[in-house]
Amino acid sequence: MLDWSEPSASPRQAPPPFVAQSVTQADHAGLRTIDRSGGRVSVDDKRMINCRADVNQLLPLKYKWAWEKYLAGCNNHWMPTEVSMQADIALWKSRDGLTEDERRAIKRNLGFFAASESLVANNIVLAIYRHLTNPECRQYLLRQAFEEAVHTHTFQYIVESLGLDEGELFNMYREVPSITDKAAWALKHTQHLDDPDFKTGTPEADQTFLRDLVAFYVIFEGMWFYTGFAQILSLGRRNKMVGIAEQYQYILRDESIHLNFGIDVINQIKIENPHLWTKAFQDEVRAMVHEAAELEAAYGRDTMPRGFLGLNAALCESYMHFIANRRCAQLGLARVFEETENPFPWMSEAMDLKKEKNFFETRVIEYQNGRALSWE
Repeated sequence: MLDWSEPSASPRQAPPPFVAQSVTQADHAGLRTIDRSGGRVSVDDKRMINCRADVNQLLPLKYKWAWEKYLAGCNNHWMPTEVSMQADIALWKSRDGLTEDERRAIKRNLGFFAASESLVANNIVLAIYRHLTNPECRQYLLRQAFEEAVHTHTFQYIVESLGLDEGELFNMYREVPSITDKAAWALKHTQHLDDPDFKTGTPEADQTFLRDLVAFYVIFEGMWFYTGFAQILSLGRRNKMVGIAEQYQYILRDESIHLNFGIDVINQIKIENPHLWTKAFQDEVRAMVHEAAELEAAYGRDTMPRGFLGLNAALCESYMHFIANRRCAQLGLARVFEETENPFPWMSEAMDLKKEKNFFETRVIEYQNGRALSWE
């Protein structure tokens, strides 16, 4: 079972001293002219950021934890269309199957995730991949980008299956304030990195990149997804919307690896660039985590104004305080809230990769979406 308190693998110890030199954006991307007389890349040549070693050479591996996460992601492969939506369609179409509060939470949930997975994918492709100058880490990023595409596919599949208003769901990130506030907060941390003229190599730029990693890995994927996971999996535990719950369980397992990869990357950058991890920057990261928890609490109150059986906004806020403190501990920071117990211990069970269902035994051969079924 995944460990909440520590990253799943420990980053390497600090490498030999490194003398910074200017590096062009083409150098970062591995697109420069081939150096025919250059020596072979050694392990010690590799670095997380600002590396001059050839990023097209995967071997020899330096960060084996990155390769292990790539393999773990491949082992957790799944596709949404392999999960039956028949029971969910019947329950959604039933007049008495779900309360209005449950329906509101589900729709808000789908609306947040529908755009969020694309936001994360765009950040990986347009920002992180460009500036993370290590081939084994880039290998994992390629796998993660595919998984984000699968997650976006998942929400398209759910919306189509239930016959929901796609315009309403996919525009919630612009039309529902509690969702817009989170998306806007996250986007401001990647705008500079999306600038084609942006490049790492100075303390200020390197901290900007590090801040982006914290915003998207630690907060967006490591905090803001968890209220939604708890909501849907709580319904699934009551035998409601079981198809969506199964798909969310697989997304949660993907996100657990994404989070641990991001934590390891951040901690490795800290080891190799200790001058970036100043007291002021640490205080800034803690403030980011605290603000993010408050935004998530507001989202919880919006999605569950009255709550439903086994779940309410107050419990989700307590859960977010627990998560926020855990994320700080994983980064070596002091907690930002009073010590809090996990109100949803069953969430750890949902992340247990060893309990993965064999899709070849449960594969759906055919499915019908909500528009194809007759409910007369």
